[in-house]
Amino acid sequence: MKALRNTRQDAGEMGGPGVESNRDFDFTSADFERIRALIHRRAGISLSDHKRDMAYSRLARRLRTLGIDSFREYLDQLEARNDATEWEAFTNALTTNLTAFFREAHHFPILADFVKRRGSNPVSVWCSAASTGEEPYSIAMTLVEALGDRAAREARVLATDLDTQVLAKADAGVYSFDQVKHLSPERLKRFFFKGTGSHSGLVKVRPELRAMIKFEQLNLTDADYGLRTTFDAIFCRNVMIYFDKPTQAQVLTRFEPLMKPDGLLFAGHSENFTYVTQAFRLRGQTVYELTRGAQANAAPRRANDAIGVPA
Repeated sequence: MKALRNTRQDAGEMGGPGVESNRDFDFTSADFERIRALIHRRAGISLSDHKRDMAYSRLARRLRTLGIDSFREYLDQLEARNDATEWEAFTNALTTNLTAFFREAHHFPILADFVKRRGSNPVSVWCSAASTGEEPYSIAMTLVEALGDRAAREARVLATDLDTQVLAKADAGVYSFDQVKHLSPERLKRFFFKGTGSHSGLVKVRPELRAMIKFEQLNLTDADYGLRTTFDAIFCRNVMIYFDKPTQAQVLTRFEPLMKPDGLLFAGHSENFTYVTQAFRLRGQTVYELTRGAQANAAPRRANDAIGVPA
């Protein structure tokens, strides 16, 4: 799932009783509170006060696109019509990506060492905030390097995100040279094709790496993820910081039955689950493992079920 952008995108100041001036549209305190309530209900995201300008800037684009004159009218239509396409646009507008290949690099040697010791069973990893694909492709590259080409072909990575637009980019697997410039020449040669002609300046993920990954839309705040398998590792990095504590606890509770015994949960550098749940204990730097009690109480799963297939 995408992280909210922290940059201030509109410099409009408060003007009048709850209305901001110097803008194309009136934007009242009531409008912002309504947006906060809707995005929390829809995606579990808690918008802080300092995200007010961001909310205006992003959603004002929707108003212009739709030819709507006010935020109140837009929000009225959003709720009244219950249009899935517009709800998706609303959610996408309030979220964005901050990702890179092998971001928070200390996690990947831990993953490599972990999967080497897991035995002969096919490895399965869930990347729960896939964004534009850099993270799940980094996971897949790590599995290939750790297990070898043959064993890695049996491994599976489930990559999910709330935003269908970024998932489409991830699925395509096309990136600029600037996005891969920090990768070693060996990794670039092994895992990417270099674009030529009209595709000069671009690279594309090789099909054998792409085949390891299944991209799907998933909302982490849904009551049922529709997953009927268990995972050796779950990456949920830089997502929980946008949820309030009750939502964080709910998500972690849903992770429990989806993890194999001794499975690992990877968190973001600024996230701490210790005070949210007793089901996970800290094993290393932002790496958690399921406690024995939680493993014993986890619902049994069919080991051969396919990743991402609903019941």
